[in-house]
Amino acid sequence: MKKVAIIGTAGVPARYGGFETLVHQLVGKLNDQFKLYVYCSGKYYKKEERRKHWNGARLFYLPFNANGIQSIIYDMISIFHALLYADAMIVLGVSGGILIPFVKLFTNKNIIVNIDGLEWRREKWSKPVKKFLKLSEKLAVKYSDADITDNASIQQYTAVNYQTLSHLIEYGGDHASRVRLSKSIYTKYPFLRKPYAFKVCRIEPENNIHIILKAFSQLSDKTLVVVGNWNKSDYGIQLRKQYSTFENIHLLDPIYEQSELDTLRSNCYVYVHGHSAGGTNPSLVEAMFLELPVLAYDVSYNRATTEEEAFFFNNEKQLIHLLKTMKIEDYRSNSSKMKSIADRRYTWEEVAKKYANLILCFDYAYRKKPVFAEISGWEYEFLNTRGLSHLKRPVLFYEEL
Repeated sequence: MKKVAIIGTAGVPARYGGFETLVHQLVGKLNDQFKLYVYCSGKYYKKEERRKHWNGARLFYLPFNANGIQSIIYDMISIFHALLYADAMIVLGVSGGILIPFVKLFTNKNIIVNIDGLEWRREKWSKPVKKFLKLSEKLAVKYSDADITDNASIQQYTAVNYQTLSHLIEYGGDHASRVRLSKSIYTKYPFLRKPYAFKVCRIEPENNIHIILKAFSQLSDKTLVVVGNWNKSDYGIQLRKQYSTFENIHLLDPIYEQSELDTLRSNCYVYVHGHSAGGTNPSLVEAMFLELPVLAYDVSYNRATTEEEAFFFNNEKQLIHLLKTMKIEDYRSNSSKMKSIADRRYTWEEVAKKYANLILCFDYAYRKKPVFAEISGWEYEFLNTRGLSHLKRPVLFYEEL
């Protein structure tokens, strides 16, 4: 069995975000095909919670944060350690990407990189950090043995900017499940007795929480519930202070208990998705799998995820208009479309198969090669029949349509 190291997340069992959920699912579905090793951040697991093995995978803990500026040293140390034993590495994110060209000078071990979204574009980073992350992304894509993108629009971005055709592997959402409202949940959250819109996310400017809150603050008859890490930034602290007094707006702290989170979101009448940076966002995929109608911020990667079937907004006025004019029939029709797309595209079984096939393809002399020069003269129809029509799309995922 191949030894595969998974690097770049807070660890398993998942309790943080999308990459962690991905690794959680990969370990459960691939532990009979590969010997898996997962690097975990000691910042997220108390000493008494740390295990040597979990679900067949060997766990290693590092005393660094897997997110933020510490993620750079976290990823670098993980990569160096994995060189001692691993046949292949799956590196999630590009924090340690700057190390990959040097590593490839003295090893033939396969390195697979999932670049996630364009981390360097996030406003929370200073200019020097943005430049570093952009360089790290470039080196990760160029020198890895294979690179993964989780959204067709980001796949377009790598094709245009790095002349490579990334492997498109999205996220699963079928771990989310519908949970009926109970007396105990009503006791804890009495506002759930009324119809409500819902959102769960990190409280960051790129997720446009300010737009969503501003819209609902002008609609006293519409209830909104938002779950997020409000106290992690000045942005979140300011928004909570500004909007916590509105009776129709309920701002909840992070919820890590899956059943409780599923209870809250699976019973809302609409999911509001404000993300404008990233890729195929896990919370959106989960909402689609829960058969929730979706109001999404209008960027091309949200359109790609929902196959342009969601309802889109760019500002609070457009969101207010949607909330005022949409009818029950609109919500019902949209929820069916979202579920159909999710069933077809966003199951963990399919995601795990794609990762397994990518790991195994190196046994058959797979080599990444540039594609842009070869296709530059092809006609759109030819590209479309090969599933490459995204290479002709003019709008990159982080640009508004």
